Amino acid sequence: MRPLLFALPGNEAQTVRLAGELGAEVGRTECRRFPDGETYVRLETPVSGRDVALVCTLDRPDDKLLPLAFLADAVRELGARRVGLVAPYLAYMRQDRRFRDGEAMTSASFARLLSRTVDWLVTVDPHLHRYAALSELYSIPSELVHAAPSVAAWIRRSIPRPLLVGPDVESGQWVRAVAELAGAPAIVLEKLRRGDRDVEVSVPEVGRWRERTPVLVDDIISTARTMIETVGHLRAAGLTPPVCIGVHAVFANDSYETLIAAGAAQVVTCDTIVHPSNRIAVSSALAQAVRRRLGREAVAVPAGTAAVGRV
Repeated sequence: MRPLLFALPGNEAQTVRLAGELGAEVGRTECRRFPDGETYVRLETPVSGRDVALVCTLDRPDDKLLPLAFLADAVRELGARRVGLVAPYLAYMRQDRRFRDGEAMTSASFARLLSRTVDWLVTVDPHLHRYAALSELYSIPSELVHAAPSVAAWIRRSIPRPLLVGPDVESGQWVRAVAELAGAPAIVLEKLRRGDRDVEVSVPEVGRWRERTPVLVDDIISTARTMIETVGHLRAAGLTPPVCIGVHAVFANDSYETLIAAGAAQVVTCDTIVHPSNRIAVSSALAQAVRRRLGREAVAVPAGTAAVGRV
């Protein structure tokens, strides 16, 4: 029996693309708000005995979590074998320690909630900073999709003479990995700090790169502050207006417009979060990971066995 995918509101296009890659069926749901603000969820496609995946990218997650939990619960109660989550963007990864006494470590709290809600997880480039792997947080099996090959392929197709640029030392490893896949050179900006408020940024060997198009790459564009600053440094060094690429188009407030106004030639993102800047599709890579997870779960759970709900 074909896998069954359900789209949470706003995830319909990504779900259709995934279903096409997987040869899966797209299920129908009704999801709406009562006048008092509570959530109503109804499955219109039978799930008994089937492998089910819910598709829900988790930017602005607070309004999405309850519909997701209710839908997962309904899928289980109505007899699905397993229910997984395809979350192209995974929220609540940044608060990975207590910076002040008494703070909630929300990365761990959110992981516990999702681990009780679904049986497996597939996501794209989560913000793993102090964690070596998602398994340090999530108690369910997970598949990690890396966007670097898709980003590099877009660069090869779209930018004739690219120069990959890292805004600081921390970005160096990621930027060089994309550069290697794209067959392009890479540089990392050098910062000389003379005091708390006196920082000079220089472009190494700037003369060599004037005929190339700078390409800034980051995993998440939220406030865009780092990219905006880097665009300014590159323009001050005499380089051409850069292309800014982000995996996840979070874009808080007016950060997208501010980045364009700062002098970016183009802002491009992957389609993990729906945004006008989406140019890079990750559906094929996502589908490969989902296919692996469905295959493993199919082996792990005998056919016709209903999954047991978590508590």
